[in-house]
Amino acid sequence: MKTLETFEKNSNKRLVGLLVGVAAILAFFALLQVTIGTGIDGQGFNWKLNDFVVIGGLLLGTALLIEFVLRKVKTRNMRILICILVLLAFVLIWIDLAVGIFNIPGFSGS
Repeated sequence: MKTLETFEKNSNKRLVGLLVGVAAILAFFALLQVTIGTGIDGQGFNWKLNDFVVIGGLLLGTALLIEFVLRKVKTRNMRILICILVLLAFVLIWIDLAVGIFNIPGFSGS
């Protein structure tokens, strides 16, 4: 039987893993600076620093919200439902930032 201390250690490892994953996404900015102009079409990548900050913040916020749900919500079915809703919101925001499917002035993408 797992003790509360064991559960907290595993939860903290999961949280550190989430933070490392978001940091790795943001580290791609440095990699793209080296490879500018080497994209498939020879134009390179059209991502700027603020694009990486936005996606990093979006990923970090989603990961932390899911972690919060996993720690605080007691029933399994509610955890699954809330996590699905959080992931759906993440995908819809990401898609809107990329292509502007909702056409929100000042927020939507191209």
